[in-house]
Amino acid sequence: MPIEPDTKDWTWVLHERCPECGFDPLDAPRDDLGRRIRHAAAAMHQRLHGDAVTERPDDATWSPLEYAAHVRDVCDVMRTRLHQMLGEDDPVFANWDQDQAAIDGDYASLDPEHVAAEVDLAAAQLANAADAVPADAWGRPGRRSNGSVFTVETLLVYALHDLEHHVVDVTKAR
Repeated sequence: MPIEPDTKDWTWVLHERCPECGFDPLDAPRDDLGRRIRHAAAAMHQRLHGDAVTERPDDATWSPLEYAAHVRDVCDVMRTRLHQMLGEDDPVFANWDQDQAAIDGDYASLDPEHVAAEVDLAAAQLANAADAVPADAWGRPGRRSNGSVFTVETLLVYALHDLEHHVVDVTKAR
């Protein structure tokens, strides 16, 4: 059964604590973003070597494997957007439909060990890029195709929330 598309605007997590996962954007300092991205990826990697990685807990929720493939893709998309923001003036990001990406990528049929390695690589690249942001670039702007405005800092905080939120999704008690 297909997952119901997520149509929520999650940008509110840049200003307030997420009640679902506990993420607090005020507790995400710039100099800790890379480390936390790596930590979230390591937790996702570990979960892919656990039980029932291909099983959905219910018809409306992705399996740990599907969440991990999504996390991999989030890291790639956010790294691309970060590079755009650092190299262009106020870029408009190409639309990315996460639900269509899951369908097109057939997340549910991927090899968990392969996805674990891809998560490691994609997260390391995003974390390295976060660690390398020049001090004078944190406020550089960019915007999604729907008009949501980000700075380099808020883009990386937004990405970190996504990763940490999905770690909670796949590690919480079933």
